[in-house]
Amino acid sequence: MGTNLNLRALLISVLLLLALLGIWQVASQSSASASASNLSAEQAEYLKMLGKDPGAQKQGGFPTPAEMGQAAWKHLADPFYDKGPNDKGIAIQLGHSLARVGLGFLLACVVAIPLGFVIGMSPLLHRALDPFIQILKPISPLAWMPLALYTIKDSSASGIFVIFICSVWPMLINTAFGVASVKREWLNVAKTLEVKPLRKAFQVILPAAAPTILTGMRISMGIAWLVIVAAEMLVGGTGIGYFVWNEWNNLSLTNVLFAIGVIGVMGMLLDLVFARLQKWVTYAD
Repeated sequence: MGTNLNLRALLISVLLLLALLGIWQVASQSSASASASNLSAEQAEYLKMLGKDPGAQKQGGFPTPAEMGQAAWKHLADPFYDKGPNDKGIAIQLGHSLARVGLGFLLACVVAIPLGFVIGMSPLLHRALDPFIQILKPISPLAWMPLALYTIKDSSASGIFVIFICSVWPMLINTAFGVASVKREWLNVAKTLEVKPLRKAFQVILPAAAPTILTGMRISMGIAWLVIVAAEMLVGGTGIGYFVWNEWNNLSLTNVLFAIGVIGVMGMLLDLVFARLQKWVTYAD
């Protein structure tokens, strides 16, 4: 039954993909024929300055799926090339983004999980810190970027700080909730057995709260991957977000669409990793 369902779901997915590619092909061809003659003198001159032949390529509209395939093959065939600050392979750009996300996320784990643990175990601290959390939580991570650039004075470190800010709140709140939701019976048994506080924290509370903590980490990673693209567009330099912005400035929609696909695939892989971890720590009640 499960295998049959998976096969039917796969068939529907393939049909949807083919339908989308067909619509994309028709729409991009129509757009190409409509806009081929609309190239202004300024646009033609700009393309010449970039070393491109205005008459040799389609301008306006979306690239066709075939053009996207060619661009993807070109990028994936040599993902590690480095021809200067504004021309690096997709793997290098992706590596910079993953490094920023990883470091900011790790810093958020170091702060949010212990603090959430303490807040979850102490109703007094929960009430005392809750107003600060409720005020700081809704602030857009990008709103901190000017302050980060002013104080840190480094664009890459500012990007890491923004990832830290956006990752810390879901982890903190979920950790506090998970710890506070541990069954009283289990805590009473630990108390009856005179289990020491540190052992109770690591052998009773942490395993019980682990699924909720992993949920917070999964949400944080999803938000971090969303934010890094916008952050790198602002700070520039390197990263997949900067790649998207740089290719937009080069009027290369094909590369922009390719980068969007890479961002989506990488986001899916990151989510799958945390889904596996979440499943690994989830227990039958």
